[in-house]
Amino acid sequence: MATIGESLEAALQATATRPIPVSPQARMRFLVKTEQGSTRRTAARLGCSQRQVERYLAGKARRPTPRLAAALEREVRRSWQPRVRARAIRHAAQRGVVVETRARFGFTAAPGSTDDPRMRRITEQLPPDVTAELLARHAAGASEAELRDILGVGLGYAYFQDRGRRAVGLDVTVTDIDHLDVGLS
Repeated sequence: MATIGESLEAALQATATRPIPVSPQARMRFLVKTEQGSTRRTAARLGCSQRQVERYLAGKARRPTPRLAAALEREVRRSWQPRVRARAIRHAAQRGVVVETRARFGFTAAPGSTDDPRMRRITEQLPPDVTAELLARHAAGASEAELRDILGVGLGYAYFQDRGRRAVGLDVTVTDIDHLDVGLS
């Protein structure tokens, strides 16, 4: 099951123009630099001790545990090339993103219509305003439920309402996301 946050993060990380540092020491050095030289904040971010961070910086520790290696890679990828990432977010907020998903969609509509939730495979470009809100909420650390609600509004407008040409007032809910791929245009 794909999550919206992971899909957005993968799309943003794909905009990087250079590879991330390879060695654990270089990765640790980069994270400490992003935290303005604070080994304490870096340790809290990675979930390890401040002394462990200092050992990597001094070159005394070279092989991280699998948990620390995964945390190092995840945090470096999130902080890597912030200006490139910000430019990609601005560009996507102006043009929208393409979302390909397989999920269960349900909706409330006028009486007499069929509103039973069912699995659908949809590929649509989200409107720029919805994209901007989705990316801003993701950056602010919104929950998966909040991101799902925003995605439901955007896909409801783009797919079910045909960008405002039909089914006005339709309220779309997205559940059971089976597959989700976000493409920054």
